Amino acid sequence: MNFLQFFIWGSWLCTLGLYMTTPVEDGGLAFDGALVGSVFALSGIASLIMPALIGVVSDKWVNAERLMGVLHWVGAISLFCAAFVTDYDLFKIAMLVNMLAYMPTLSLSYTVAYNAIDKAGLDRIKDYPPVRVWGTIGFIVAMWIDNLTGFSSNNGQLIMAACASAAMGLYCFTLPACPPAKAMKNNGLMSVLGLDALVLFKNYRTAVFLLFSFLLGAALQVTNMYGVPFLDSFKATHPEAWAVKYSVILSSLSQVSETLFILAIPFFMSRYGIKRVMIISFMAWVLRFGFFAIGGPEGFPVVFLVLSMIVYGMAFDFFNVSGSLFIADEAPASIKASAQGIFMMMTNGLGSIVGGYGAGLVIAYHSENGVVTDWPACWTIFAAYACVIGILFALTFHYKHQAKVKAEKV
Repeated sequence: MNFLQFFIWGSWLCTLGLYMTTPVEDGGLAFDGALVGSVFALSGIASLIMPALIGVVSDKWVNAERLMGVLHWVGAISLFCAAFVTDYDLFKIAMLVNMLAYMPTLSLSYTVAYNAIDKAGLDRIKDYPPVRVWGTIGFIVAMWIDNLTGFSSNNGQLIMAACASAAMGLYCFTLPACPPAKAMKNNGLMSVLGLDALVLFKNYRTAVFLLFSFLLGAALQVTNMYGVPFLDSFKATHPEAWAVKYSVILSSLSQVSETLFILAIPFFMSRYGIKRVMIISFMAWVLRFGFFAIGGPEGFPVVFLVLSMIVYGMAFDFFNVSGSLFIADEAPASIKASAQGIFMMMTNGLGSIVGGYGAGLVIAYHSENGVVTDWPACWTIFAAYACVIGILFALTFHYKHQAKVKAEKV
């Protein structure tokens, strides 16, 4: 499930911008930068609305795995449509439908996985990361296929994603049943409207965590939008550098790093707790952007590009996966899917929108005629942002961790 879930996303997330800006004669769409940005903004809009809404439906009426299957079929149809349209408005509509269908499946996949782990009597913190790592492997495989086949600059990436989405839709119906919590006995207005998940904001600790998830989600959008274009910018000065020729594969080292750090989550979560794990994540984001600021395509500076890819695994996993585990523990069983939807809304929804527009202003300030003239300054600003919110998180998030100690057998 995780392999296919993230294979679909990895097929187009990092390369769609390249396809949209590639000339028509080379198999692309020849859209300008403003149009590309508006398409990527759709994921934030979709994440703002759909994960929480679909989480309510899953909690109250429809099995999570069946709902996920239907959504993936809708995504497959929209991806096929997007692959064969060249008009901007039609392409944007098709991608909007795809993102409206896909984004809630991310939080549903967490719910389905946690349900299966609980039913098997396993431990989420220990046993979920080795399952989730297959999602990262799927993302890497998709990116490598794009780069090695040339799909990264044509519609092959969307056709591949559509086929995987159709297969995923079918596979979802074979997953362990994840029925609704059936918590409709409280027929108050909040419960009927599905707003009872907002109870998470009543708890100071959870509310602070969600607030900083939103702020850190903005940083995630920055790296999604500008990582590959930054590497691609070296074409002007170093067209023959391997970091330029294989920029997508270089970028995929971030996901390779994820596979290692996901497996480290049980150790860090059990020994240090969510607060320290999140602080480590903030520090890793500072390094991620800082290494980009001093990195280059050739010679010794290329080492910093590679280091940036390596620390990304810690930055992303220690925030995204650990955060999902924390929310799963904090939320009542009756709102398990809605709670994951709220977490997704704060990170990939509000965070994505604010991060996209905020980063866009920074990029625009350091650009001339649509070309970025000072990438190091941009990455330094992003690093400073991650550093400031990391310090604020350490000061305001109150959480006392109690390490689990195994009893020795006598």
